[in-house]
Amino acid sequence: MLPKTLFNHPKIKLFFALSRTPHGIIDIATPALAALLCLGAFPCFSTILLGVITVFAGYTAVYALNDLVDYRVDKEKIQAGGYKGDEDYLDLDGVLVRHPLAKGVLTYSEGLVWAGGWALVAMIGAWVLNPVCFFLFLAGGLFEAVYCSLLRVTPLRAIINGIVKSMGSVAAVYAVNPDPSVFFLLVLFSWVFFWEIGGQNIPNDWTDMEEDRWFMARTIPVELGKTRAGLLALICLVAAFFLTFFLLCISPLSFSLFYLLVVAGLGVWLLLFPVLHMVEENNRRWAMDLFNKASHFPLSILFVVLVRILIG
Repeated sequence: MLPKTLFNHPKIKLFFALSRTPHGIIDIATPALAALLCLGAFPCFSTILLGVITVFAGYTAVYALNDLVDYRVDKEKIQAGGYKGDEDYLDLDGVLVRHPLAKGVLTYSEGLVWAGGWALVAMIGAWVLNPVCFFLFLAGGLFEAVYCSLLRVTPLRAIINGIVKSMGSVAAVYAVNPDPSVFFLLVLFSWVFFWEIGGQNIPNDWTDMEEDRWFMARTIPVELGKTRAGLLALICLVAAFFLTFFLLCISPLSFSLFYLLVVAGLGVWLLLFPVLHMVEENNRRWAMDLFNKASHFPLSILFVVLVRILIG
């Protein structure tokens, strides 16, 4: 009963809201997928357990860091009436409470302690797995802080966002293979990068477009406009779609035509159809639909890979 009571405690829910835990849990699938595709099999149980704890801690810390760095900007937006109407959209990042620090339901010091504690857990786990993972985590945290600080500077900060997401998967590879193929890492990095930009960054910024324009934020939708931003998202997701097959082909695992057809169907359903709808309809609801569906794409591919490993 203790774990159930703990996680249902209102204060704990606020901390998990700060770290966008529902989304973070889904994000764990991406490094898990990277590790399995690189190794071609399950690693030992201790590596799996430590890896899950480390990845969860890492995402929990980095997502909290995002709100800590953006605290002043988010508070300005809320005081000016921003983020209204979020309840009309099923946003994975706001399933609990969106921006609890800026809304004053958590103090800044509480958020700092929360993020720091999980960062410590992530750093210890990363070091035990492989010191390379430790330094990648530190670099990821630094890049995340830089990404947030460039909100009013340049839309090119999206590139940093793509790098941060890709580094988690690269770290997962080093956790199971101390000397991975550079070519595999490049394909993996590119796949996560294009998926993140087209399926996460652009549609997520699209939903905040009006508030961002009002507060002079320089995001891709604000700078390029909805039409060109939508086309850029489409290009990125088409690239991610084809890179998915490239990644499967260079893995030690072999995939029959059946598995490839399943992957193709998932890519069309979760990436291509939603982004085409966003481009055609040109509205916020379809941008959020793309964000939510694209968020589940790596998880869906992970299920396919798990079935392939278990069934053979």
